[in-house]
Amino acid sequence: MEFVRQRGSCDVPLSFRWAPSVLLWSEGRKKEVHSLACCRLSNPGRLLDCAHMEGQIWFLSRSLQLTGFQAYKLRVTHLYQLKQHNILASVGEDEEGINPLVKIWNLEKRDGGNPLCTRIFPAIPGTEPTVVSCLTVHENLNFMAIGFTDGSVTLNKGDITRDRHSKTQILHKGNYPVTGLAFRQAGKTTHLFVVTTENVQSYIVSGKDYPRVELDTHGCGLRCSALSDPSQDLQFIVAGDECVYLYQPDERGPCFAFEGHKLIAHWFRGYLVIVSRDRKVSPKSEFTSRDSQSSDKQILNVYDLCNKFIAYSAVFEDVVDVLAEWGSLYVLTRDGRVHALQEKDTQTKLEMLFKKNLFEMAINLAKSQHLDSDGLAQIFMQYGDHLYSKGNHDGAVQQYIRTIGKLEPSYVIRKFLDAQRIHNLTAYLQTLHRQSLANADHTTLLLNCYTKLKDSSKLEEFIKTKSESEVHFDVETAIKVLRQAGYYSHALYLAENHAHHEWYLKIQLEDIKNYQEALQYIGKLPFEQAESNMKRYGKILMHHIPEQTTQLLKGLCTDYRPSLEGRGDKEAPGCRANSEEFIPIFANNPRELKAFLEHMSEVQPDSPQGIYDTLLELRLQNWAHEKDPQVKEKLHAEAISLLKSGRFCNVFDKALVLCQMHDFQDGVLYLYEQGKLFQQIMHYHMQHEQYRQVIAVCERHGEQEPSLWEQALSYFARKEEDCKEYMAAVLKHIENKNLMPPLLVVQTLAHNSTATLSVIRDYLVQKLQKQSQQIAQDELRVRRYREETTRIRQEIQELKASPKIFQKTKCSICNSALELPSVHFLCGHSFHQHCFESYSESDADCPTCLPENRKVMDMIRAQEQKRDLHDQFQHQLKCSNDSFSVIADYFGRGVFNKLTLLTDPPTARLTAGLEAGLQRDLLMHSRRGT
Repeated sequence: MEFVRQRGSCDVPLSFRWAPSVLLWSEGRKKEVHSLACCRLSNPGRLLDCAHMEGQIWFLSRSLQLTGFQAYKLRVTHLYQLKQHNILASVGEDEEGINPLVKIWNLEKRDGGNPLCTRIFPAIPGTEPTVVSCLTVHENLNFMAIGFTDGSVTLNKGDITRDRHSKTQILHKGNYPVTGLAFRQAGKTTHLFVVTTENVQSYIVSGKDYPRVELDTHGCGLRCSALSDPSQDLQFIVAGDECVYLYQPDERGPCFAFEGHKLIAHWFRGYLVIVSRDRKVSPKSEFTSRDSQSSDKQILNVYDLCNKFIAYSAVFEDVVDVLAEWGSLYVLTRDGRVHALQEKDTQTKLEMLFKKNLFEMAINLAKSQHLDSDGLAQIFMQYGDHLYSKGNHDGAVQQYIRTIGKLEPSYVIRKFLDAQRIHNLTAYLQTLHRQSLANADHTTLLLNCYTKLKDSSKLEEFIKTKSESEVHFDVETAIKVLRQAGYYSHALYLAENHAHHEWYLKIQLEDIKNYQEALQYIGKLPFEQAESNMKRYGKILMHHIPEQTTQLLKGLCTDYRPSLEGRGDKEAPGCRANSEEFIPIFANNPRELKAFLEHMSEVQPDSPQGIYDTLLELRLQNWAHEKDPQVKEKLHAEAISLLKSGRFCNVFDKALVLCQMHDFQDGVLYLYEQGKLFQQIMHYHMQHEQYRQVIAVCERHGEQEPSLWEQALSYFARKEEDCKEYMAAVLKHIENKNLMPPLLVVQTLAHNSTATLSVIRDYLVQKLQKQSQQIAQDELRVRRYREETTRIRQEIQELKASPKIFQKTKCSICNSALELPSVHFLCGHSFHQHCFESYSESDADCPTCLPENRKVMDMIRAQEQKRDLHDQFQHQLKCSNDSFSVIADYFGRGVFNKLTLLTDPPTARLTAGLEAGLQRDLLMHSRRGT
C-alpha cells in the first residue's frame, strides 16, 4: 500500500515528527569513508566506528572526539557492531590481493592500549579469490554469516570469538552477488535471510541440513535491506527500485510502493528510513543551500509503516550512511557533515496534528506511541467536538462513543439534546449501556428515546438479552419507564426474565387486569416469593378468581412445589406456609374460607390453632343463621365434632366465648365438663330448672366436688314447687356421705314453705340412731382408757417402790436357755450377753422394744415442736398487720397438718413412760446381779 504524504497549505512536506538540526564535523583531515556502523556500547560515549582506507578503525564520541587504532595493514572494508555485546567484527586486508581477513575485537579488553583481538581467520573458505560484500553476526555470538560477490555465503557456527569452538562452512552458492544478510530468532529456531541482486531466500541454521526457502525472485542492491523490530514482527525488509517488500522466514509479507532508486534502507524505532535518488522530485531541504537546486539529489524519507504516512522527508547531497544512536538518527554526507534528526515528543506531534485538524492521524500516532487511555479519550473528544462544530453529528457521536468511561456522559448527552438529534443520542446511550457504565437516568433517557422514535424493534433488541450477565442497564428503572409509557408487554418481559416478581404482578393486576396470568405466575415462583406475593395480592385475586386462588392457597399451606411444567422434582420435600396468616384474605368469601379451613384441618391436623378457632366460629355462625332444621342439625353435629377433636384444650376460654356468643348451649356444657367447671354446669341446669339434670350432675361429679350436693339441697329448698322426690335423693346421698350436719340440713330446708317434717323424718331418725351408737362406743372407749391408765400407774408405782424379779429362762433373741452372763430389762426381756452385744444399738435400750419406743419418742418430740410453733404462731398472728400472710406461711410449713397417734402395746407404753435415768439404773443393776 502506498503511503499518502501529508502536505500543508504551502505544499511543503509535513515534518511534524522530526526536528532537524545540523552538527558540523570539525575534523581537519578529510578522508574517504568506506563503511560506517552503529555502535551501541555498554559504556556510552561513542557514536561511530569508522573504517579507514589505511587500515584504521576510528571511534567518534558524542562530543565529536576521534580516537582510533591500526586494525589492518592495508584497509578495512566491513564492520559489524553487536547491540548486546561489546564485540566488533571487522573484515579487512593485510596484504595485496583478494585475501580478506575476519577479526573479532573485544572492546572491553585492551592489548597495549588497543582493543583485544580475540580471533583472526580468513573470510574466504576456499582458494578462489572473491570480494566480501556483506557481513552479519547473531547476537548470541554463535552464528556469523559472510556474503560474497560471487554469490556464496559462508556460515561460521559456534563461538565466533574462539577458533577452537567454531566451524566454518559454505551455506549458499549462487550466480548473483549477495547484497544483504540478517539473522532472525523465533523461539529456539534461528533463520538467516539472504538477499542477492536477483532473489531473496531464507535458511534455518539452528538445525541440520539447513533447509532453504526461496521467498522471491527479485533482490536489491547493497545496504538496501534491513531487519525490522518486533513492532513489525521482525520482518526482513528488501528495498527495490519499485517497491519495498517485507518477508517472513517462510513467505512474503506486504509490500509498499515507494518511488525512486533505493540507495540505503535502515530501520529505526518502528520507522523505515529510505535514502533514494529520484530525478523527478526535488523537495526543499533546510540541510541544503538555497542555490543548490541540482535535479540529481538524494532524498531521505522516514516512513511510519504502522500509521501509513511519511513522517519526514528531506533532500541531502551524497549521503554516505544513515546511523542510529542516542535516540537520534545521524545522516553522514560526503562533504564531512553529520546531520542529526531528533524525534519530537508525542505531545508536540499531537498539537501539530490538532492545528491541522488531522485527528485520525493523531489517533493512530497516539496508539502507536502507547498513549494511555486518558490521553486517547482527550483526542477522541476533540475530534468529536470538531465534527460536531462542522455539523457532522453522525461522525461526532462515533468519536464520543470512544470516550465512554473517561468523558462524563452528561457532556455528550447535553450536546445532542440541544441539537434534538435523538438518533445520535440513542446510539451513544446504547453503547453506554453495552459497556455497563449507564446509571438509572441514562436508562430512562434511552427508553424515552425509543418510545419517542416508536422504534419497537430497537426497543426489543435492547431489552431482550439472552442472560442476566448480558444486561447492561438497570432493569427496575427500565420496567418503570416502560410501564409509564404504556409498553406493558415489554415491561412484563423484563420483569419475568429478570425475576422482578413484584413488578410483574403489579403490571398484571393493576394495569392489564389479567388475574389468571398473575395467579399462574405466582404458582411458578419459589416458596418464599409465592408466600409473600399471596399475602400482598391475595385479597385482589380472591375477589376476582376465588376458586383458583383458594386452590393455590391450599397447596401453598400444605405441600407447595412450584409448577414448572413437569420440570420440578416431585419427590423433593415441599414447603408449607402458615395457613393462619392467610385467613384475612377470605374476609368476604365465607364459602371459600370454609373449604380452605376444612381442607387444612383434614390434610394437616397439626395446623395452627387459629385455623380451628376460625373454623369453629364459622360453623357456629352458619348454625346460628340456618333455618332449615335438617341442615341445622348437621351443622350442630359438625360443631360438636370439632369441639370434641381435642384442639381447644389450650384455648378453652376462646372456644367457650364463641359458643356463648352464638348461644350454642350443647357446646357450652361440653366445654364446662371438659374444663371441670361443675359449678357452672349446675348453675346452667338450675337456671333452666332442669331438676333431673341437676341430680344427674351431682351423681356424675359429686365424688370430685361434694359441695354440689349441698348446692342442690339449697336449690331445691328455695323452690316453691313440690320437689320432695329430688330433695329425698339429695338427703339420702348427704346422709350416706355425711356431707352436712343435721342442723344445717334443717336450717337449709326451713326456707322452703312446702317442705314438711315428713321430708326429713327418715333422715333425722337415721342420723340420731347413728349418733346414739357413736356415743355408746365413745363411752366404752373412755371407760377402757381409764382402766388402762389406772393399771399403768400401778405398774409405774411398783417399779419405783418394789424390786423387780426376773424369772425369764430363755433369751428373747435366740430363744435358748439363759446362761450367765445375761442382761435383763425392766420391760421383761432377758438376753445372753453376747446376743445383746450383737443386736443392741445402745446399752440403755432393749433391742426388742427399741423400734416401738423410738416411734413413740418421735411423736412426742413432734408434738413438743408443734406446741412451740403454736405459741409462736399465736404471737406472730397478734403482732402482724397482715394476718393472712402469717397463716399462709405456717400453712406451708405443715403446722395445720393432722397428727395421727399410734396406740402402742402395754409393754411399749410402759417402756415409753419410764424415765431414762431409771432405765439406766435398772440395766446396770441387772448386770451386777448376773
